[in-house]
Amino acid sequence: MRNTFKHILLAVSLLLSIGSFAQTYYTSTEWGIALGASQYFGDLNQSYGFKTVTPAAGIYMRKHMNPYIALKFVANYTQVSYDDKYNSDPYEKARNLNFASDIVEVACQAEFNFFKFITGDPYYRWTPFVTLGAGLFYYNPYTYLDGEKYFLRPLGTEGQNAGYTKRTYYPVAGCFPIGMGIKYWLKGGVNLTLEVADRLTTTDYLDDVSSTYVGANNFTAGSPAQQLQNRTTDPNSDLNTPGKQRGNTSSKDQYIMCLMSLSWHFITYKCPAFMTQDLIRTR
Repeated sequence: MRNTFKHILLAVSLLLSIGSFAQTYYTSTEWGIALGASQYFGDLNQSYGFKTVTPAAGIYMRKHMNPYIALKFVANYTQVSYDDKYNSDPYEKARNLNFASDIVEVACQAEFNFFKFITGDPYYRWTPFVTLGAGLFYYNPYTYLDGEKYFLRPLGTEGQNAGYTKRTYYPVAGCFPIGMGIKYWLKGGVNLTLEVADRLTTTDYLDDVSSTYVGANNFTAGSPAQQLQNRTTDPNSDLNTPGKQRGNTSSKDQYIMCLMSLSWHFITYKCPAFMTQDLIRTR
């Protein structure tokens, strides 16, 4: 009986010893929510003004490949817009165009940390990083005429419905986020991230403006399309002359997003594959 009791005490002691060396880790995958703002740059905003900054929001999943590299899968929503009334150039003011569009974006981004970053480790709790990626986004530019909302793509304001098929565009285009940011471990499995990334796109029609005027005679007289393809209020303007510059075909449109996010890891008692004991210190 006495030997049995000794054996029980020894087993309990061993379990307690093992427990004292146990380390809480966090999964290599984290989930986050982001809030921030966006700004469009393109044919109506070639001076890179920040007159129409709008709210942006998103969700993401980040997978840490190792302490220096992570992959992030994002879904973001924002709205972009601009108006020629904000421009100082006399020609652009006379053009008098404007637009707005919802943006729904999905993308995959790679993040490259400058320093080693490990959630839960006070020795490696922050780092600046650069990011680049690729994705798709939905857009559908619209404007208002006499208080009524009109989506511009079906109207073919640059002659798409009159045979100018090379100017046809679609509501989905590619985007290439490129930017930088900073990550900081707050506590537990919670990280704070600030990211600023420009979205280079594959379309020049985010704003429904790209090439040249095709002339009023290519539209039904008095139709919304005819009125919206040339909105100048200058009676002496020659902007309705076919071939007159309407946009700038030398570059594609862009939008930039600045996002602040919080993300969470789940707790695991198994050390992630890319970590070793010398990288994780007991808190």
